[in-house]
Amino acid sequence: MAQDATPTSTESTTAVLDAPTSSEAPGGDDQIQPAPIAQPAKPDVGGFIWGTGRRKAAVARVRVKQGAGTFLINKREVDEFFTQLRDRKKAHAPLEATQMEGKLDIFVNVHGGGYTGQADAVLLGLARALKGYDPTLESILRDNGFLTRDPRRVERKKYGQPGARKRFQFSKR
Repeated sequence: MAQDATPTSTESTTAVLDAPTSSEAPGGDDQIQPAPIAQPAKPDVGGFIWGTGRRKAAVARVRVKQGAGTFLINKREVDEFFTQLRDRKKAHAPLEATQMEGKLDIFVNVHGGGYTGQADAVLLGLARALKGYDPTLESILRDNGFLTRDPRRVERKKYGQPGARKRFQFSKR
């Protein structure tokens, strides 16, 4: 009687073969899904793609759309706004890296901070706007470090001392 209750070897293999595997189970997460393809950002009412850049106390709001190559910062030409060559190069760096100079109209409103912080804020904002305009440019921008925000800020002044790190002169007697 005990022999009738035990399954034969052929019955046990079919029971194992009929059991669903984890990949066949409905809703199985074992299947590899293709990476989603990045879509360009939707332009606003004026046809602009926006990007915001920050550095120290400076904030730059950048608008980009296809055009003749106008580059205005606070309604002034970029070469007129930034007097130092290094700041002009920073503002143009994302365009040079992606070969987009002369193909886009760029309008920037920047405020706060000094000229170095503003130049870096324009760089980050322009890179973000270019990424929204054409997602295929993201790898070029990221490889050049244009999409990384610089988190460094001015250290605060501490009480009882003249500056953040400076100390008053120590006198033993």
